[in-house]
Amino acid sequence: MADEKASVEDIAPGAIARAADITDGIAARIHRPVLLDECVDLLLPAGRRPDPVIVDCTLGLAGHSLAFCEAAPAARLIGIDRDKEALELAARRLSAHADRFTPVHASFARFAAVLDELGIDEVDGAFLDLGLSSLQIDEKDRGFAYSADGPLDMRMDAAQPLTAADVLASYSVDGLTRVFRDYGQERWARRIAQAIAEQRQREPLEHASQLVDLIDRAVPRRNRPAGNPAKRVFQALRIEVNGELDELRSVLPQIALRLAVGGRIVVESYHSLEDRITKRFFVRGSRVDMPRGMPQIPEGLRPYFRDVSHGAVKAGKDEIAGNPRSGSVRLRAVELTLPLPPAVRNEMLRDIELAEQRKEKRR
Repeated sequence: MADEKASVEDIAPGAIARAADITDGIAARIHRPVLLDECVDLLLPAGRRPDPVIVDCTLGLAGHSLAFCEAAPAARLIGIDRDKEALELAARRLSAHADRFTPVHASFARFAAVLDELGIDEVDGAFLDLGLSSLQIDEKDRGFAYSADGPLDMRMDAAQPLTAADVLASYSVDGLTRVFRDYGQERWARRIAQAIAEQRQREPLEHASQLVDLIDRAVPRRNRPAGNPAKRVFQALRIEVNGELDELRSVLPQIALRLAVGGRIVVESYHSLEDRITKRFFVRGSRVDMPRGMPQIPEGLRPYFRDVSHGAVKAGKDEIAGNPRSGSVRLRAVELTLPLPPAVRNEMLRDIELAEQRKEKRR
């Protein structure tokens, strides 16, 4: 969008030093990145190309990026994150590779703008680890976790205006129902939305504990699924506040349009909706859509993606036992095998425009 700008961060040494103790403390608490070896193996061929450029679109605490840098010592790494605190912490962790690491403060939906600002025409690999980072989960004042009280914020970028409290205060019952149903797959979406509308007439919903209590009262106890009934609603609010699905629909074609032939896109999803968007985008470029019996495939209809992950890679029992969050992961990767046909490029440009229009409408 016009008012969003990518910002190449010049992380000052003082900021890195101040972040050192925080980073080391967080690193000691967080789990090893999910499917780390598999992610590195899928992206590594891109890092072995001449003068490779790799973009980590979801830098976070740089767990994956650190492994990429160590495995591909000739690669230049661009790290994108819309959380400025995460950028400082990541810079600390990647200080040994500072000569080939560029941190950028932006949403990954600004992928093309970031490359333009850096004077980069094409990249050899791009990685996305979707969902929340460990930093965001750990910070109680961000309001992401239903298990800890805090303000209902949920912004991944603190500079953006829309918060979860704003959504709860301003959306209609139909709007809230749509969010909870579509993004949280919540069975009792309308009932919860109606309870919110009634509650906000008496007092604003501003803290996580208020919303958790409301959901507990609104959702019938009979046949409740396992776990906290607030889980789906908090997930749905986070996705709505940050426009996560529209940003994913925007960034995938942006990456493909700037990917060198032989380059790779690697995506980790933790939500069925994210995985569905990724799968459909990859499958669209991996299959031939033409009548049977034709003697040969016309040039413009040839598959331009090769499935290098062979479907979705899932975490094994041992990894799930050590990190339950990994149980929902789906890892997919494709390689660009030939230049995108003009018709495909035009279709991807239309997809980007539609995703941006949906984001504007949401705001």
